[in-house]
Amino acid sequence: MLGFAMKSVTQVVMGSTFEDDQEVIRFQKNHGTVWSEIGKGFLDGSLDKSPTRKKQYEDALMQLEFILKKIIEERKGRNFSQCIFIDSLVQGNLNDQQILEDSVIFSLASCIITAKLCTWAICFLTTSEEVQKKLYEEIDQVFGKGPITPEKIEQLRYCRQVLCETVRTAKLTPVSARLQDIEGKIDKFIIPRETLVLYALGVVLQDPSTWPSPYKFDPDRFDDESIMETFSLLGFSGTQECPELRFAYMVTTVLLSVLVRRLHILPVEGQVIETKYELVTSFKEEAWITVSKRY
Repeated sequence: MLGFAMKSVTQVVMGSTFEDDQEVIRFQKNHGTVWSEIGKGFLDGSLDKSPTRKKQYEDALMQLEFILKKIIEERKGRNFSQCIFIDSLVQGNLNDQQILEDSVIFSLASCIITAKLCTWAICFLTTSEEVQKKLYEEIDQVFGKGPITPEKIEQLRYCRQVLCETVRTAKLTPVSARLQDIEGKIDKFIIPRETLVLYALGVVLQDPSTWPSPYKFDPDRFDDESIMETFSLLGFSGTQECPELRFAYMVTTVLLSVLVRRLHILPVEGQVIETKYELVTSFKEEAWITVSKRY
């Protein structure tokens, strides 16, 4: 699934350069080195204690930045038939460093978030025949036998509910951090401006006072507008939604639309899935599914 996400992200961000699978494989190798250290080395301080790991990290990051810098220069002042993510940044009157940093962050985070959202969504669909049936009926009604288009994707309300519930149930991003823009107050405690605030999203997303039966996968709970508002305030939808997650929603919607139109997705009997909590939640080990044709 990571390979699928990697191919999607690299072509959206960097265009035709990554139509070549070998380029994607090279990018994936450097991406893996950088992301693993972001998720572990920086958090526990072990990166600075290992000169070898630190050099591998710096070399991999340099390779990613070299590729992006080259593409940024190629896209400046020229018109292309296909608009990519970097074009939007170039046209936004940002300086070169801002364009590079935004491209690196989007590329790194989007690959992982997209891959894990796709994986968890498929996993949860295997647990409920009813949810899968409702999703199939919506996809069939909206697309019929026609192509998948951005305009029609917007009509897939139930699919959006499935993805929101996937993010919640899997605790896809169990923690986040933001700088406080203005001075805040919680009870008697003052939070000064520019304080780094950590949000325990994994706790909030399964708080029974907000989410009845919090461990149950139930997309219907997002029929409730108040629930959607809560989700929006947590940064998972609306104006505060991060662009990487928004992209992941789009790619996962396309994937599910293709799969569910053609296949029944079924669990493997006796398989126990254990969770590994990192910056983005994943499985401890590989998980398997079985499929059967719909027609």
